[in-house]
Amino acid sequence: MGSNYTHAMAVTSVETVDYHTGGEPFRIIENPPPILGDTVAERRVFAIGDPQVDGLRRLLCFEPRGHADMYGGMIVPPDDPGADLGVLFWHKDGFSTACGHGTIALGAWAVNSGRVAAPADGVTDVVIDVPSGRVTARVHTSGGKVQLVDFINVPSYLVAEKVALTTQYGPVEVAVGYGGAIYAHLDAASVGMEVTPEHHLDLIAVGREIKWALNDTEVAKHPSDSRLDGIYGTIIYDDFGRDAQGRLHQRNVTIFADGEVDRSPCGSGTASRVAVLHAAGQMAPGDVLVHDSIVGSRFIAEIAEVVAADGRQAVVPVVSGTAYKVGEMRFTVDPDDDLVPGFVLR
Repeated sequence: MGSNYTHAMAVTSVETVDYHTGGEPFRIIENPPPILGDTVAERRVFAIGDPQVDGLRRLLCFEPRGHADMYGGMIVPPDDPGADLGVLFWHKDGFSTACGHGTIALGAWAVNSGRVAAPADGVTDVVIDVPSGRVTARVHTSGGKVQLVDFINVPSYLVAEKVALTTQYGPVEVAVGYGGAIYAHLDAASVGMEVTPEHHLDLIAVGREIKWALNDTEVAKHPSDSRLDGIYGTIIYDDFGRDAQGRLHQRNVTIFADGEVDRSPCGSGTASRVAVLHAAGQMAPGDVLVHDSIVGSRFIAEIAEVVAADGRQAVVPVVSGTAYKVGEMRFTVDPDDDLVPGFVLR
């Protein structure tokens, strides 16, 4: 697939492959404009400040070609030959450091497109460099079709617990956890809500409020890499205890960036959730978290191992889900269109 670029706001055409993971979109740009840097983390910094690259993000994310909750990734070279590809994740407000649902979609795309060879029946690791480190999409195939993808994340850990703050919904306590990005965790019941579609406007409001209240505080600072600083989102969850099989069962909505709603159970957010539950003694290796989304889709999460990272105890989460192709798109820009790159209403 190809693209034709002249300058930031003069894209004539661009082709994408669109997937969804648990209902959350992932728009793949296989051939973005040049993005400079020796590592994916460096390329993210370049992309944030480059009008051409950021202009492409806006064009494909903003209306009328996208929407306020659109999400995607630009394929870039990996940090070294040990990975199959690199990716820069993007949304309406910029470029994120991690994305589990996107990693699951990329694993399915890499195998479906033949970019990474896979047997008709078996398991194939697609190794991907992302701004927060190296992750793996473990793709399970049967009869030549992708059946399941395991997202094996970077080491994840608790940052802080029982962080008190006051919101328009009253005083709350949140935990803060790292799963490739930093998330605040709020029990929905503590603000009189449930994670259901009819509450989504209030969930967005409290999620944004908590994010911005904590974003410039000490709990939002990554201990070793300032490029990963900031509260990426707020995970608001319902806790259903354990199911008949003894598995933890929770439902969540992640309000990320500035008010975006993750339709999936959120891959890196689920990894952060596993880390917080492990630190609280609620989850150990061998335990399973059944993690549902606000639209009813589901991830299954486990702990691969307990490790040390950034001077603290951490876990390596494995988050399993499914991703499906929804289309191949060729977007064009009319030179007379005065709404390029587009707009968002939220």
